Amino acid sequence: MPREDRILVTGANGFVGTWLRREFDRRLAEDGCRFSVITTGHGTESDRTTDITERYQVVDLIKSCRPSAIIHLAAMAAPAEARRMPQRAWDVNFRGTMNLAYATLEHAPEARFIFVGSSEAYGASFNDAAGAAVSEDRPLRPMTVYGATKAAADVLVGQLAYEGLKSICFRPFNHTGPGQTDSYVAAAFARQLAEISSGAKPSRIEVGNLSAFRDFLDVRDVVRAYADSVLMEVPQDAFGKPFNLSSGRPIQIRSILETLIELSELTVEVELDPERLRGSEVAVASGDSEAAFRTFGWKPTIELRQTLSDVLEDWKARINYQ
Repeated sequence: MPREDRILVTGANGFVGTWLRREFDRRLAEDGCRFSVITTGHGTESDRTTDITERYQVVDLIKSCRPSAIIHLAAMAAPAEARRMPQRAWDVNFRGTMNLAYATLEHAPEARFIFVGSSEAYGASFNDAAGAAVSEDRPLRPMTVYGATKAAADVLVGQLAYEGLKSICFRPFNHTGPGQTDSYVAAAFARQLAEISSGAKPSRIEVGNLSAFRDFLDVRDVVRAYADSVLMEVPQDAFGKPFNLSSGRPIQIRSILETLIELSELTVEVELDPERLRGSEVAVASGDSEAAFRTFGWKPTIELRQTLSDVLEDWKARINYQ
């Protein structure tokens, strides 16, 4: 019997939340674990519908669910969306986290609180690192609205650990997989290629900056870390600390596109779309995940080519279904 046997997942209907639920289902079936998962999020598939920006709703959620672990995924997760609606991004990503963390500290003080932050919180520290993999001791210097909201929530959760919150903060780097929306680069490429393949779009793909290097993961590897953080015994000194989830092998966005085109077996024209360019740009973003390996035994296992193939096939299926 794992110690954390009532796991509350916020944002459970999102891209990552959906894969996390599948990971828990797999463990229940294969490992013989005994635990229950309580989900909250938008839509009818969740057990609860909670607006995390409303403190009284969050307090009611924690008091009624009595979770022994919380994985906080709920967020405005697309950087472009956060840039368009900064007030909403701060309300959800920072205020929502604050509400949930304080409610946990007051009404479920023994619960593990797993906060899912973002590598975007490092921002300008990537440029300072000059392409080297950054570790968790690098300063948080966000360059985007999304990164700033995540950095602020990250600092809040770390501070509350000194007041007794049993928090663990993950800083995942770029991750993709089947089911992701085309707000993200690999999925955006895959969707356009799927549309070209189906004949719904001319043989031309619109792109933004292809020169940047990013550290990519498969979402299925990422959710393993989240599940492990509530199902396994972890040392007491893990609480209050941040952990990168990364491969340490940055890849150029151009290479992502070339691999997807190769997998699609299409001949396409590549066209720069100024609307897809971002204002502040980091040349190379790479992370050191040694701390996550030491504490949780975590490391990525799925090769990027396999991930991209799965993303492309998923988009082909979605386009053909429409």
